[in-house]
Amino acid sequence: MDAEDFIELPNSWLGHDRAERPMTDQDNLLDMRQRPDEEIETRIRALKAVDFDLAYLALLTREGIKPLSRWEKAVDDRVLDALKAMGLCIERIRRKVRSGKTFDETIFSRSAAHLAIYGEHFRNRPVDKSAETVRIEGFLFGYPPCCISQYVKQAYAPNEFPMQPQSILFHLNCKGCVITPSLIGHYERVHRIVQLI
Repeated sequence: MDAEDFIELPNSWLGHDRAERPMTDQDNLLDMRQRPDEEIETRIRALKAVDFDLAYLALLTREGIKPLSRWEKAVDDRVLDALKAMGLCIERIRRKVRSGKTFDETIFSRSAAHLAIYGEHFRNRPVDKSAETVRIEGFLFGYPPCCISQYVKQAYAPNEFPMQPQSILFHLNCKGCVITPSLIGHYERVHRIVQLI
């Protein structure tokens, strides 16, 4: 697979890895009401041992902040079991790159309907960066509609959004977005949980 075959926000563009976001003293204080139960914490630890972003995506999805998430790297049965144990529906979707090579994505959601919609649009189809693809993926991944539209018009358009909160998102905030600021607290809470577990 070639890097240009995927649409993703590179960590280098963000300035640092999501897992490496600096922790503050406030971050270390995790309200007991925010902590997942022991079973979920065990699953998050298992996923975090594979990749921080995988654990972070799984908890964002379990919490309903993201309707659906996609993992493009290979996963084994332990990862699939951990996702299922978190109450997530999972499916592997076969995709193609321009060269004709195929690969599997793992998608997960609290809703089987979201998996079905994703599968209908993307199963056995080539990866592309069309406006239609960006809109469907953006909707399913829970991105604000204004941010999706801006990305379709001009990917990576400059904005005034602070870099630190942007670094924990999976979408690029559009200039003047009124939705993303209301999501930041939810993303920060889940990010903090995954960091502290």
